[in-house]
Amino acid sequence: MELVKKIESSNIFKKITLIIFGTLLLTISAKIKVPFYPVPMTMQTFVVVLIGITLGWKLGLITIFVYLFEGAIGLPVFAGTPEKGIGINYMMGPTGGYLVGFIISVFIAGFVNLNKNIFVKFLLISLSIFAIYITGVPWLAYLAGWEIAYVWGIKNFLLAEVFKIIILALSTEKLLKIRSFI
Repeated sequence: MELVKKIESSNIFKKITLIIFGTLLLTISAKIKVPFYPVPMTMQTFVVVLIGITLGWKLGLITIFVYLFEGAIGLPVFAGTPEKGIGINYMMGPTGGYLVGFIISVFIAGFVNLNKNIFVKFLLISLSIFAIYITGVPWLAYLAGWEIAYVWGIKNFLLAEVFKIIILALSTEKLLKIRSFI
């Protein structure tokens, strides 16, 4: 019985460590940016999908929720923080819908079966990233109008997103091997 408790506590510690590492990776990916306005180009979409693939949907969702909680309480984890505000006020700004999309995206990336051919992997990862835009663009349009949402919320990001999707699709086998050790 003592051995079982030690194994369970070490497993919980491992998961907490992975969640903290995931939120740190998301924070770093938010700070590496091309300063577009009103939505900066960051590596966050890449990292959200990466977290989903490597951690799976359950641990991936917990990681995203912890990250959003960190931001909601005022930690400067988002792309525009602290210079453009912090906490809930920042989350209600132009990037708020994209942040909500992280939840759907990590679920899709962690839930779908990516042990498929490269084209199916590409489509499934595209669906995961599309989930970020399906919530982000309407919110941005609500705040700034559809023309701005199209240009500064979709058009300027397309090529970079395709590049990220290709890298993730080509890396999926190795990323899924990491998941098998968790």
